Amino acid sequence: MSVVKVIELMADSKKSWEDAIQTAVLKAGKTIHNIKSVWVQDQSATIVNNKVSEYRVTLKLSFELDQPLPAKK
Repeated sequence: MSVVKVIELMADSKKSWEDAIQTAVLKAGKTIHNIKSVWVQDQSATIVNNKVSEYRVTLKLSFELDQPLPAKK
């Protein structure tokens, strides 16, 4: 049986919401393995001089926890 953990992440990008999502997944993937899914909970943007200056996302990332190794006898 597998167990999945869900964490909340926030990320931003100057390019797009998609890039912000990819940035979050790539950075999380450096320390978390077995990533299974991402759910975008919220999107927002900051505005400077009537233009979008930064895209922001809040997301839930799920990953499968490692199975414990069998005990040595």
